[in-house]
Amino acid sequence: MASNHSQKVEAIADHADADNDSSHVNAKSIVLSNEAKVEQANAHSLINPKKEITFTVGTNDIAEAAHQIADQKAAAAKAAEEQAAAEQAAAEQAAAEQAAAEKAQQEAQQAAQNAAAASAASAASASSSAATTASTETTTNKGTFKLSFYDPSVLGSGLGYGGVAANLSVFPKGTRLKITLSDGTVWYRTVNDTGSFAAGNPNQLDVAMPNSQIPSAGVLTATVEVVG
Repeated sequence: MASNHSQKVEAIADHADADNDSSHVNAKSIVLSNEAKVEQANAHSLINPKKEITFTVGTNDIAEAAHQIADQKAAAAKAAEEQAAAEQAAAEQAAAEQAAAEKAQQEAQQAAQNAAAASAASAASASSSAATTASTETTTNKGTFKLSFYDPSVLGSGLGYGGVAANLSVFPKGTRLKITLSDGTVWYRTVNDTGSFAAGNPNQLDVAMPNSQIPSAGVLTATVEVVG
């Protein structure tokens, strides 16, 4: 290509006038200079042919590092997500356990309150029943009597502790007595025994009672009424 260009320039220069020899020389110089440049460019192309830069996946260091960073970020994000889920599950379980404990405590308190209310109601009912019985019973006041005490079991008696020994001419067997102590304590006893002591003391009653419960004073006074 450089040779053709040179021939054209030389042909133009040969037709110039003799007076224009200097122009011819200059034209040839330009052509030769251009040819040198073209040949130099061609030589450079032959020595260093143009190559396209390509990147192969998996062999490029930058791409490989980018993949590793992306994988690490994904793994870190997944671990953080799993940790958050575990913490949330633990918090929910703790809240559920606390709620169950509070519910159990409330139920226990409610049960205790119900039991106390039932006990109070039962006591109130018993008190009301006793008051009703006391208000409806008919009694006859027999005056003030001395009270002495004995333990039937010590004497080998099987009469129990619900009775009292009395002068049978004053209180026949089977008579139900209401005995009211000076401090307001009330006993109900049934005459079921007698003896020489009771027979000789018509204003004294011998009350059956376990030795462990007999008053330390030994002898008391009480108001005695016949019930019924």
